[in-house]
Formats: sequence, structure tokens, C-alpha cells
Amino acid sequence: MELPKNKKIYFASDQHFGAPTPQLSKVREDNFLRWLNEIEKDAAVLFLLGDLFDFWFEYKKVVPKGFVRILGKLAALSDRGIPIHYFVGNHDLWMKDYFETELHIPVYHKPQEFTFNKTTFFIGHGDGLGPHDKGYKRMKKLFTNPLAQRLFQALHPDIGMRLGHYFSVKNKLISGKEDAVFLGEENEWLARYAKRKLEQKHRDFFVFGHRHIPMEIDLTADSKYINLGDWVTHFTYAVFDGNLLELKKWEIH
Repeated sequence: MELPKNKKIYFASDQHFGAPTPQLSKVREDNFLRWLNEIEKDAAVLFLLGDLFDFWFEYKKVVPKGFVRILGKLAALSDRGIPIHYFVGNHDLWMKDYFETELHIPVYHKPQEFTFNKTTFFIGHGDGLGPHDKGYKRMKKLFTNPLAQRLFQALHPDIGMRLGHYFSVKNKLISGKEDAVFLGEENEWLARYAKRKLEQKHRDFFVFGHRHIPMEIDLTADSKYINLGDWVTHFTYAVFDGNLLELKKWEIH
């Protein structure tokens, strides 16, 4: 895709709306909506790299309560012809076809590659990649098991959603500080994963979320790893203007 003149590509991740309480989440939702309204002016593409909600489960006939304005705004952007790409994270790995059928937003369960203005991007949420997250990788196998999903789906939605929110808020990435600590350029496991991918094929940018820390790490002289941070503590995002990819911070109100 060639980026139109004066248009930009935006990236954001890890909003975790709904946590730790609906009241506290509402403030962050308002700020994210203001950001969506602002980028609408010049957005050519929007990438959402997972964990938009702190917990999301799609029943066959039930839509999770809440987040109406967020979903409505995304639908409006999509209807305006602004492509939105959604990457499933570890808090919304049970996402199925709701975004695709109702909002016309494609949903990806694995990293994908995109090219804009001859600049290549390798994009994903980041969970379960690289030499780390071994405990999560085992947990993910259980959570993505069709039988486990059917058993959870058999619960009444009021019970299932309450349980899901409870355990999701207890997740260490949203409630703890130890995993939101910079490990150093040589030890950041997503950077190490990106370096291994570079051995197979060159990409200009590797863009991930999941770590909740805004990061820019040079992998080589012409390849960079970007972590988007989050909208829980940092309120950071990335923007590509056709030449440069930059991390920026949204001024919260």
C-alpha cells in the first residue's frame, strides 16, 4: 500500500478497558475516544495490537456489556473507509468473528507482515513469542482448547463474565509491576525474537504490544523493534508518516 499524501498510520495496544474497575476504566476510555477523534483527521490505517479489553469472550448470542462508545467509534471509522486491523492479545484470545461481522475489522491471531511505502512491518501482540512466557504458553494451550472453550461457554454469561473479569484483573501484567520493568536491550525477549526473525528475512520495523513498556530498540542499522507501551500507565502510541515511525504520548485529561 502506498500511503496517501498527508496521511498517517497509527498503532496502539493494551488499553485493558474494564480494569481494574468500570469507574477507573471510564477515565481511560474517555481519553482513548478523544485520541480516536483526533487521529480520524489524518489516519490512513489503524492497527490495534490486542488487549483492548481486559476480558472479552464471545458467546453465540451474547455481546459483553459495556464499551458501546468504543465499539461505536471503531465502527464509524471503519464505515468511513479507514482500515482497522485487530491483533488478538492474551486478554482477548477468545475473540471470534464479532469484530469482523459487525465492525468489518479483520482479526488476526498470529503476527502479520505489511508493507507501506516500501517499508516493511512485522506486527503482532507479542504474547507467547520468543524465549519467554513459558507459563503463559502452557496456559494458552489450555485456553484455546476447543473443549475448554465449550465448557466455559456452557456457563451462564453473568457467571462466565464475572469469573473472566475477576481472573483477568488478577493477571500479573495488569496488576503487578515486576513484569513492566525494562530488562535491557540484550534481554528483552521480544527484541531477541525479532533478531531471530531478521535472520530469515529483513523487516524495517517489528511492532508489538504486551510488554506495557514503550520501547525503541535498534536491532540492526536499518531495523528497529518498537513496543507500544499501554493505555493503563503510559498512554503511548506509534505513528508512521511514510518515512518515520515514532512513539508518542497522549496528553490525558
